[in-house]
Amino acid sequence: MTGHHEGTLPPWLKFLDETSKVLTGVTAITILYTRSVGIAYFGAGALACTLGAKAIKKAIRQQRPVGGHRKKISYGMPSTHASGATFYMTYVPLACMYLEVHRSLPLWAGLVAPAVVVPWMGAIMYSRVTLGHHTWAQVAGGFAWGVLAASVWFVLWSGDAGGVQTLGAALEVWAGKVLAEWGW
Repeated sequence: MTGHHEGTLPPWLKFLDETSKVLTGVTAITILYTRSVGIAYFGAGALACTLGAKAIKKAIRQQRPVGGHRKKISYGMPSTHASGATFYMTYVPLACMYLEVHRSLPLWAGLVAPAVVVPWMGAIMYSRVTLGHHTWAQVAGGFAWGVLAASVWFVLWSGDAGGVQTLGAALEVWAGKVLAEWGW
């Protein structure tokens, strides 16, 4: 712990401490703006990853570090924030390298997204230890879970496992027609 107290956190640490809310909002807005089933699939994967981390956390039952700036009642291994952040920093670059940029976005979005996501998510993981919420081992556990979850989730989509991508494309076309009829 760096000695920061709740009221004296620098703005960047306050932002990173609350960034899950910002990230959820940005993801939701991106899904609504693009109307992309692929991006919705990504968002569902990030949610599944964090829920999986919470389940693992309950099974392992490892305490959080002593001396954090606020008391958390939940367990610490693996870090759910690190799991979710790593899901983003793994899936987004893979999607930008191997999938087409959605037609609602400019082509440069495929370059900018990883350049923003990777350092932001890295800062989130760093902040979990700096804020005293987790140990480095707990963040590393979250990192490992996030890489595994994102890799599997990406392979399922890009490999069209069970026709998920094909079904998603058909659903996106159908939803686009329905929304157009409604004037959206």
